[in-house]
Amino acid sequence: MSLNWDAVIAFGLTLPDVEFSSHYGAPALKTNGRAFLSPSREAGSFCLHIGKDMVEMLMETDPDTYWQTPHYVGWAGLLVRYDTPDPERVLATIRHARDWAASQPKPRPRTRKA
Repeated sequence: MSLNWDAVIAFGLTLPDVEFSSHYGAPALKTNGRAFLSPSREAGSFCLHIGKDMVEMLMETDPDTYWQTPHYVGWAGLLVRYDTPDPERVLATIRHARDWAASQPKPRPRTRKA
């Protein structure tokens, strides 16, 4: 199985209560009002929004697939390379990110400053 943006979006949309939406102006998959998958500016990767404990574990166990730029350090997000040797693990990680987002409190609506 080969992964690309279309493949990860198609897989994500098969998960329960997932919608195609936007996150900071970019396309994203959301559940419970929270993004869990979005594109990355880094070529060959997408962004997965997942708990900080999982971020550390994934980067330690498979740094060739899961990584961060300084922009993501300290946040519940990491980059995932499409050309992973283990696409089934990436799909399982997407499923876990969806479950994590669904378990978080629904975000409060943002107010616009006048």
